[in-house]
Amino acid sequence: MSDTVSLSLTSPHGPRSVTLSYARVGTGEPLLLLHGIGHHRQAWDPVVHILAAERDVIAVDLPGFGASPALPDGLAHDLSTMNAALGALCEKLGIERPHVAGNSLGGLLALELGREKLVRSVTALSPAGFWSQAERRYAFGVLLAMRRAAQGLPLPLVERLSRTAAGRAVLTSSIYARPGRRSPEAVVAETLALAHAEGFTETLRAGTAVRFTDDIPGVPVTVAWGTRDRLLLRRQGIRAKQIIPQARLVRLPGCGHVPMNDDPALVARVILDGSR
Repeated sequence: MSDTVSLSLTSPHGPRSVTLSYARVGTGEPLLLLHGIGHHRQAWDPVVHILAAERDVIAVDLPGFGASPALPDGLAHDLSTMNAALGALCEKLGIERPHVAGNSLGGLLALELGREKLVRSVTALSPAGFWSQAERRYAFGVLLAMRRAAQGLPLPLVERLSRTAAGRAVLTSSIYARPGRRSPEAVVAETLALAHAEGFTETLRAGTAVRFTDDIPGVPVTVAWGTRDRLLLRRQGIRAKQIIPQARLVRLPGCGHVPMNDDPALVARVILDGSR
């Protein structure tokens, strides 16, 4: 079951109302889950039930993605605004310094929350922000091509493709190493989420100049990278380790850019181990 919460954020033109959609399940220490650009909180569905056995799990649709509307005029889809929204969400839900796990853009946001000491631990799965300029241009090019394809495909064709493993590979092999394991319903839903993401263009534009360059002392950090990540190449994990020397760097064998569906048990274990 999903829920929504209305927040007030400060803008140069005064307070603005922001609505976030989220789902909360489980018991234990709070764990915030953040998805990547163009995705939605259901990206975490393969691991949520495992995590919920030991954590109070809050999976959120980032502003302008999934069921969360785009930010109102006066608020930019940048890291500082997104993290302000996440901080306000936690305050509204009565959560103080949760653990946080994020994938791609969500991994970068998780690291930013860690840098600001707003969380107890960070687990970043293939986080954005450790790229060279050439690697960033390549990744953004792939994302734009995925977006155009999602917007251009008629829904009946998406539904037909989703019914076969080969068709699911056509739709999602850029992000999954094992696209055949994704359910047809999930593939249709995430293709629609990418096509309809109101915040996609502004968020991608805001990411053009983003590099993560700060250490995160005093906060446990895990950086995990799929060995078959075709979007953000795994050598970026080595850079992350150089920038955050105390981080635990974990290989995810056989996993793609969004590893939660490729190997749910492994990813859940990495997140649980990183959020002790």
